[in-house]
Amino acid sequence: MIVEATGLHKAFGSTQVLNGVDLHVEEGTVFALLGPNGAGKTTIVRILTTLLRPDRGSVRIAGYDVVHEATGVRGVISLTGQSAAVDDQQTGRENLVMIGRLMHLGAPTARRRATELLERFELVDAMNRRVKTYSGGMRRRLDLAMSLVSQPKVIFLDEPTTGLDPSSRTTMWDAIKDMVASGTTIVLTTQYLEEADRLADRIVLINGGRVVASGTADALKSQVGGDRLDLRFSAETDVARAATLFDVPRGTDPLVLGVPSDGSAEHLHRVLDDLRIAGVPPVTVSSHRPTLDDVFLSLTATGRTPAQV
Repeated sequence: MIVEATGLHKAFGSTQVLNGVDLHVEEGTVFALLGPNGAGKTTIVRILTTLLRPDRGSVRIAGYDVVHEATGVRGVISLTGQSAAVDDQQTGRENLVMIGRLMHLGAPTARRRATELLERFELVDAMNRRVKTYSGGMRRRLDLAMSLVSQPKVIFLDEPTTGLDPSSRTTMWDAIKDMVASGTTIVLTTQYLEEADRLADRIVLINGGRVVASGTADALKSQVGGDRLDLRFSAETDVARAATLFDVPRGTDPLVLGVPSDGSAEHLHRVLDDLRIAGVPPVTVSSHRPTLDDVFLSLTATGRTPAQV
């Protein structure tokens, strides 16, 4: 494990923000931290990046202790915050070369690294323009490129696509996938559950300063049920007859019945045949597969106990 956190506790005054958080991140993966506002995600990131000391617990990153070997940790990580930390008066290329020189790269190496990153993040056409002329998506891509100049082992991305349009968000997702393919480890916080679903190898859901669930996206979705067919009828009497036929409870919508499904076309045809024979054909049929939104709402709203999957 390239990141190992055990028993993290942190309080601010009388407010307990973290209450025994354990995290384990495998090298070369995307690890997503999800949770509602105030759950403790930012506090975790600040501890992992040496910006804040835990009250109790331990963290090691690439073998370095974040409290006692903070300098070593800073040499192997990079942090990209929610707002782009770029110099508006410099060009995109100048920003990257400057960071390279600050990282003690020689001038030729810094220029070569800048060229590589400008190409990776599709900024070559704008590399000689001042950053103040960049769009929000371009600034965000440049900010991420700057975090890669020193080729860190672990990159912490705090809501990297907030405020971006769909096209810019997709470009960022592709860049993140490329980084992971080259061996970089990504620790991601995001408010977009689709983003975690698309990118993360493992997800941890934080609520009330505790880990309430962890696992792959598919494993987490399975906690809130499997696939379902939503059958809409024209009359409540038809819903009642169909509920009896399939031995399932009625839901909150008086004209819709949810029937568990294995997601196959064969099962769909069997359900429709049974309804036709019973004389209660549905008006419409839609398939519903659990999403991370369902997981998020279920686990943060119900106070369920921690689950590891």
